[in-house]
Amino acid sequence: MSDTRFGKFELRKVIGKGATGTVYLARDTFSEMDVALKVLDPDVVREAELEGSSVRQFMNEASLAGKLTHPHIASIYEAVVNQNSGYIAIEYVPGGDLRQYTAPNELLPVADAVEIAFKCCGALDYAYRQGIVHRDIKPANIMVVEGTNIKLADFGAAFFRRAHDTQIQMVGSPLYMSPEQIQGKDLGQQSDMFSLGVVLYELFTGRRPFLGDNLSDVLNKVLSEDPPPPSVLREGLTTEIDRILLKMLRKSRKQRYATWADLALALASVGRMSVFQQEVPDSEKYLALRKVAFLKELNDSEIWELLHAGKWKRVPAQSVILREGDTGNTLLLLGGGQAKVTKQDRLLNLLNAGEYFGDMAYVKEGAIPRQATVTTMTEALVAEFSAIAVRQTSTRCQLQLTNALLSTLVERLALADARSTAGGG
Repeated sequence: MSDTRFGKFELRKVIGKGATGTVYLARDTFSEMDVALKVLDPDVVREAELEGSSVRQFMNEASLAGKLTHPHIASIYEAVVNQNSGYIAIEYVPGGDLRQYTAPNELLPVADAVEIAFKCCGALDYAYRQGIVHRDIKPANIMVVEGTNIKLADFGAAFFRRAHDTQIQMVGSPLYMSPEQIQGKDLGQQSDMFSLGVVLYELFTGRRPFLGDNLSDVLNKVLSEDPPPPSVLREGLTTEIDRILLKMLRKSRKQRYATWADLALALASVGRMSVFQQEVPDSEKYLALRKVAFLKELNDSEIWELLHAGKWKRVPAQSVILREGDTGNTLLLLGGGQAKVTKQDRLLNLLNAGEYFGDMAYVKEGAIPRQATVTTMTEALVAEFSAIAVRQTSTRCQLQLTNALLSTLVERLALADARSTAGGG
């Protein structure tokens, strides 16, 4: 590159090229952080006078700087657009995009594809609640951090449902458009749901659901034909996966899932195999934490923080999780199943999903003897949290846990006091 700097950004290499400009891997010399820097071509700006659809899309994305905060959306850090130039600094995601997993010989395991779709549901639900329909969901716009950890990117084509000014209408990628998007109708969350269905179909089978000799033929099939069930094209896909995918791809938006949460729950249900045949998927961890009463005030980002702070495992029935007298200082959460608490073989309590234990040692942050034994009564899902790991989460996460623990301690003291008073009387 002849010019190695753009303002405070040190340009490292070109990682993309489009009709309106160039995307660089760049270093923010102020924050010492790598970013993906979209630089608008000055000639395009002058010719379009900031009114052409491509430049409008660039400005669309620039307007979202600092406004979308979700663990599965690439952050837009800052943006500048004027009469002569423009740039957008976006979170750099090093693992490429989902196009690398759409070739028939490069397909992901089914469980991984389901996990990715589940995380896309959370990101798109968050965006929709901010009044945004993405309108350009495709493999190239779903970036891979690592494994099944993804970031949704490129909101240039986004439709702002609450905007009062005229917005660009026919934008997006035709091969992934919903019927209503092709027809120029009003768009809601079901439009992005259809597009995600096309992406998921491609991840499962290595081909798109609607094929044709030319674009016109493909669009006609999107409007008038149902795709073959994905299980016909790949061994190992279940009829339940067929049902979910084909529902996402219904012609009528009313026949698709009513909300992203409904779709996410359906995906999570097919993502669970035999409990001893796989690691705990993030979707199952997420749903377990969402059901915990004392975490109900945490937002999506904070739930994901806590999810990654814990060590999760499946435990068979009749297994000892904690043993009386053993030392430890971690807090444990029963994410699923049931367990019993005993002391000197005397039953003290029964634990259900969403309840925690080991809190006394956790609060003291010292390796002290456990006061009771906890044994699973059924197959169980258990998360273990160290104080060090929790301190890496946001302040709200820590406060929520602290408040819950304090409330429990107060209840226990009150109960002990009541028992003491009753015994003395």
